[in-house]
Amino acid sequence: MTHGNGARPRVAFFDFASCEGCQLTIVDALQTHVDLLQALEIVQFREAMSERSDDYQIAFIEGSCTRARDEERLKAIRQQAQLVVALGACAHIGGVNAGRIGQSLEAVRGYVYGPDADAIDTGPVRPVGAVIPIDAFLPGCPIDGEEFVRAVKALLQGRLPPLPEYPVCAECKLRDNACVYTMGKTCLGPVTRAGCGAICPTYRVGCEGCRGLAPGANLTSLRTVLAEHGLDDRAADDSLHLFLAAELAERES
Repeated sequence: MTHGNGARPRVAFFDFASCEGCQLTIVDALQTHVDLLQALEIVQFREAMSERSDDYQIAFIEGSCTRARDEERLKAIRQQAQLVVALGACAHIGGVNAGRIGQSLEAVRGYVYGPDADAIDTGPVRPVGAVIPIDAFLPGCPIDGEEFVRAVKALLQGRLPPLPEYPVCAECKLRDNACVYTMGKTCLGPVTRAGCGAICPTYRVGCEGCRGLAPGANLTSLRTVLAEHGLDDRAADDSLHLFLAAELAERES
């Protein structure tokens, strides 16, 4: 990334199909890390400012691509930005929007929108990286505010944000958490990328996979474990498809 004359990098935030919770997390994080505001020039951020400029070097994109015009907009962002970062589960892996992968688009549209389905512009769900090349991603639903801060600092140093390549189970061990499987619950921690501090299992809630699959995730073994704890194939599929539908479809293609 280049920015001459000591100028601060110009940063823009964009939203597509999402709840915009990741951007709200950033708003919260910037309130406690005002040093970042001194190191960056935010030129577009609908959640936090009314001013807008299309002259930016770093683009953070939240949300999945679900409409034809989304694709055109994403390509325009990619053409302008030197760095593009997918922000959160929807942009990274399709998120909960991808749960309809494998179902008839017409049937889903009819179920959700009823008689107005034909008037709604929507199509197949794709993560940002399936439409344009991305340089980095920050996983999670929503993202972790401190991970965002570390990522921005890495980008300012000319590095890509480092992400853990081990599963959430490792973080549970580090925190001395009792495994939720021993509590009669199920958890996707064995196959999900760490980095969240195992926040859900820490509160005795099974991981739902919002950070995407960890490298080398063994889904066959996970399905065996889920079956041993009472989830048949249909229930296991429902659990895995909440956040991982797009990744699973890619694996199967």
